[in-house]
Amino acid sequence: MAAVHPNPDPNFLSHVLQPYLEQQQQFPPDPSDEETATETDNESTASFTNNSIVSIPNTNSGLTERSKPVLLHVSFNQDYGYFSAGTDRGFRVYDCDPFSENFRRNLDGNGGIGIVEMLFRCNILALVGGGDSPQYPLNKVMIWDDYHNRCTGELSFRSEVRGVRLRRDRIVVVLEQKIFVYNLEDLKLLHQIETIANPKGLCAVSHVAGSFVLVCPGLLKGQVMVQHYSSKTTKFIMAHDSRIACFTLSQDGNLLATASTKGTLVRIFNTHDGTLMQEVRRGADRAEIYSLAFSPTAHWLAVSSDKGTVHVFRLKVNAENLGNARSSSPPDSSSAMTSPRSSLSFIKGVLPKYFSSEWSVAQFRLIEGPQYIVAFGQQKNTVVIIGLDGSFYRCKFDPASGGEMTQLEYHNFLNPDEAF
Repeated sequence: MAAVHPNPDPNFLSHVLQPYLEQQQQFPPDPSDEETATETDNESTASFTNNSIVSIPNTNSGLTERSKPVLLHVSFNQDYGYFSAGTDRGFRVYDCDPFSENFRRNLDGNGGIGIVEMLFRCNILALVGGGDSPQYPLNKVMIWDDYHNRCTGELSFRSEVRGVRLRRDRIVVVLEQKIFVYNLEDLKLLHQIETIANPKGLCAVSHVAGSFVLVCPGLLKGQVMVQHYSSKTTKFIMAHDSRIACFTLSQDGNLLATASTKGTLVRIFNTHDGTLMQEVRRGADRAEIYSLAFSPTAHWLAVSSDKGTVHVFRLKVNAENLGNARSSSPPDSSSAMTSPRSSLSFIKGVLPKYFSSEWSVAQFRLIEGPQYIVAFGQQKNTVVIIGLDGSFYRCKFDPASGGEMTQLEYHNFLNPDEAF
């Protein structure tokens, strides 16, 4: 455990967490100088600072004199209402419904941001440098307070940061083979986890207050580790024979969806006992799964892959009851909702498992090639898709008849003039 240096500021975030995205306002003057707190061990260093990072706020919607920026990273916030984009010259935040650019920050020197993670809809973001000319070192996580337009803290590591996850009370930093969990208020190191090689920075956390669940790769191929911090329990799940390519948690942390590097099947587990609750099929050929997303009620699961198709699957598990029952038995078939199955499912067990697979209810076809991530929209039965080519789609699916989704909206958020 890291040693805490004297004079920490125990109220680091208590005075700066503002609902900043709800209403933009002028930046107030910088607060008076405060003591600096530093936390360090052999692996990482955490510090607070009131030294402003030189930056130039830029809220103009037009492009700069250069060509349009290079997109390095996109991610949704925790409730899917906003998404953030890291570019080779700063970062931007967008509202999903209605679609609009909320604000952008073109940093001094046009430094690149390779990771930008929002904390719900408030003024705190986590930034990591990226691109050919990184704004910050790749081994540092900078905590950006957009209300004061500066970095108020940083976490330094001995190797490159692969991913960051935020909760209202925690910040999780993912390295190649280690994960660090910090208290967000004072950056105190709480936990370290060893993992198998994790170059993608795979990690997922629950977002419901009072129930902190963290999922990361285990120490074996195809294995995931589930940490239940409330009950102080750890569960290992052998999810796949191949390496884990992608996973996600339901918001309450009761359900886990996983996909392997084969990309043909997605499995849904009860995180409390590791029970396999359901298995759905994306397709028959190999694919790279880019993202998985549960709907807020965990009735639906969306999947995006390099095949250029987003799939929506109907789930037949009741996530709301899992946290209480924690039953190892599958849901009662009389109450389970049905999903499309192969017409040859009546000879299940005779022909390969492929013919009895559960298939997606709805699909949306995209341009094959760019990487897309998917989430469920704020409106009922809608899906939001954002791509590393700057594309934004909002689609609607019919839960009864399924089939091809209806496109409701399209924007190129790097070039707002390209919309139809």
